[in-house]
Amino acid sequence: MLRNTLSHSFAFFSSSITRSARCDRRWASAAAVLKKAPVTAEEKTTPPTPQYTLSEHDRSRLRLQRNIGVSAHIDSGKTTLTERILYYTGRIREIHEVRGRDNVGAKMDSMDLEREKGITIQSAATFCDWEATNAITNEKEKYAINIIDTPGHVDFTIEVERALRVLDGAILVLCAVAGVQSQTTTVDRQMRRYNVPRISFINKMDRPGANPWRIVNQIRTKLRIPAAAVHVPIGVEDEFRGVVDLVHWRSIYNQGVKGNEVVISEEIPAELIDLATAKRRELIEQLADVDEEIGDLVLMDELPTNAQIDAAIRRATTGLKFSPVFLGSAIKNTGVQPLLDGVCAYLPNPSEAEALAHDTEKPSSAPMVPLTPAADAPLVGLAFKLEEGRFGQLTYMRVYQGTLKKANTIYNARTGKKVKVPRLVRMHSNEMEDVSSIGPGEICAMFGVECSSGDTFTDGETSFSMTSMYVPEPVISLAIKSKGIETPNFSRALNRFQKEDPTFRVHVDHESKETIISGMGELHLEIYVERMRREYNVDCITGKPRVAFRETITSRADFNYTHKKQTGGAGQYAKVIGYIEPMQPDEETGKDTEFVNDILGGAIPEGYFPGVEKGFFEALEKGTLSGNVISGCRLVLLDGGYHIVDSSELAFRIATIGAFREAYKLANPVILEPIMTVEVIAPVEFQSAVIGGLNTRRGTIIDSEVRDDEFTCIAEVALNDMFGYSNQLRGSTQGKGEFSMEYKTHMPVLPHFQKELEEAYKKTMPQAKTK
Repeated sequence: MLRNTLSHSFAFFSSSITRSARCDRRWASAAAVLKKAPVTAEEKTTPPTPQYTLSEHDRSRLRLQRNIGVSAHIDSGKTTLTERILYYTGRIREIHEVRGRDNVGAKMDSMDLEREKGITIQSAATFCDWEATNAITNEKEKYAINIIDTPGHVDFTIEVERALRVLDGAILVLCAVAGVQSQTTTVDRQMRRYNVPRISFINKMDRPGANPWRIVNQIRTKLRIPAAAVHVPIGVEDEFRGVVDLVHWRSIYNQGVKGNEVVISEEIPAELIDLATAKRRELIEQLADVDEEIGDLVLMDELPTNAQIDAAIRRATTGLKFSPVFLGSAIKNTGVQPLLDGVCAYLPNPSEAEALAHDTEKPSSAPMVPLTPAADAPLVGLAFKLEEGRFGQLTYMRVYQGTLKKANTIYNARTGKKVKVPRLVRMHSNEMEDVSSIGPGEICAMFGVECSSGDTFTDGETSFSMTSMYVPEPVISLAIKSKGIETPNFSRALNRFQKEDPTFRVHVDHESKETIISGMGELHLEIYVERMRREYNVDCITGKPRVAFRETITSRADFNYTHKKQTGGAGQYAKVIGYIEPMQPDEETGKDTEFVNDILGGAIPEGYFPGVEKGFFEALEKGTLSGNVISGCRLVLLDGGYHIVDSSELAFRIATIGAFREAYKLANPVILEPIMTVEVIAPVEFQSAVIGGLNTRRGTIIDSEVRDDEFTCIAEVALNDMFGYSNQLRGSTQGKGEFSMEYKTHMPVLPHFQKELEEAYKKTMPQAKTK
């Protein structure tokens, strides 16, 4: 017995070490953006950063505070669920559906485009109060909950990314029929990136074919997180009317107008007792694998009490080791109130969620500094989202430490600029509520503060800087021009959208002189073109979508290049020796290009190194095969030469560009194309037609699953082969098939296609020279 207990404790200890290592890795990306400095004797004697303690008032306030996000695949019912949460908490008086006949639309879909298309485009923030009843003590406590409803389309993935960056917990919504889908795995990856604990909610339990046990198994196998249901449904499909609470062993029914009356019964329906007993045993077994206390009880053949199970679920959920699974149907107003109780019971409050910052006065190798959500501590906040409002720029901000007050002066940690906070508001979708101050752990918005997404703000007493969010690279581009005479609104709109959305990029092509917009997908760019027409009255003509090809090298190549130019006065002279080699992307930052200076003995003066680095990154902007960006390349500088009069930073920049282009031809360069993970859902009778259609587009079938009368097929297909697929899918499935896709990676193109791209690029070269 002692040996079993010791081995169990050791396993728990090992998992704690692993988790702390994962947290360290999460914050290691901050080091990449800060300038490296040698550790001096003065720094070695620098006193440690002061730690602030929470007052009793802080503890009591934070204990009843939750910051949560609602995330899921497209059409899983996120916005519908959020609408019910707002209704039951009293924030809205009436429920309006996403695609309702009353043409009002859901509260969180405030944009006209969102209501027309029936999708969420921008994440929307709101707050509400929920009076949760403790099932063990029967005490009622009022919790303050900040909620961010996020889009499900992969095209708007940055909205999910920045929401999860500032939240302490999340609700992962899954469809009771479709289960884990492509965007579900993307959201799961984002939650892991920012260490966000989640509770899962299986929605649409009223649909024909709903099977929650298959979905729970998918969470365990596909998302690789231990999970177990805490509910058993009472009634199936259109007979679904409530749930059995496995933790507290009771039945919960929704009655009254729109399910606002919750009836709790200590009696379990007779036909469900066997199933509920088996599922409660399964819940305890899953918890025994991740929680030491429950594990010890199971080893000693003791049955844990309701209170012990409840406490274990909270420990395992906040420790990122487990996800409790709730059941319900938002559209049928069933099971939403127990989910709200679960949010309050199992998700962490701001004082339990670890937040770290980097002290910019210390070297980049210094450990991260933990932030304390104490109201009296110096202010630290993160601006995570920007929006152009009627009254100027609206900046969404999460306060991690200290108190933000209206009319206070705050400092931007990145630029060093100080700004006054003219107006402070709390958001309720597109409505605002003015406040005079915001405490730590809260989410608010400021007006009139110029900054960028991901900036840290302080009150000037600290030198802390928080890490920003991960921004994926665009995968598709369009040429765009104004219909008729170009007005200032054209560039004004593009500048605004580029500032609000880091995944939306704008540049001018040097050869064609066209304005090119780039984004995460066709829908992403289509929405922005439509917004330009509606919000700025600018009609635009767009070209054919263009894929974001890249170039890379496949082998090492050495260079020994001298740049000489003699004019009337001082000439230009620079010599660089080194090599270029392929480079794998960094796991933390995603960076796949690097300049390494390995010169010893002063062959080149230090003042010329920035010129070499600039030249390298300038050469990467345009490859010689197809004119696309070069990725996956490292340049190592080993030696060189300079002239005391003729050498300059410009000369070394030109020499590096020449050296790189010379070596690039010898490094076996290839063109890369974006590969997408495509998920197709269609009726079973069209399975062969769908798979045949994907094969004709050079798709590789990864997985297929048949359930009841429909099937799901997952394939990897080049984005260049996916244009026009929606029309083909509709035609081959009588309009019953649907698909979604997300970027996976870049892979080399086929040799014959590379030749075509090279020839097409060569044809543009003479025209560019004759201009």
